[in-house]
Amino acid sequence: MAASRSADSKQLSDHARIWYSLKCAIANSSGFRSWKSELVEGEAESASLDYLVRRYLRETLETLAY
Repeated sequence: MAASRSADSKQLSDHARIWYSLKCAIANSSGFRSWKSELVEGEAESASLDYLVRRYLRETLETLAY
């Protein structure tokens, strides 16, 4: 049982590292910066970077789906 928990926590740690790297890369992209500048004033400052990146990805994918 302990080995299973260890494997799960390692996998979670790997996923967290990957998400952090992706989040940083996206946040530094020109597309994200442009999108963020178009948000309602104060909206970007009050939200976490994690939330903003997830929202940006969702809206981008929704646009591409059309």
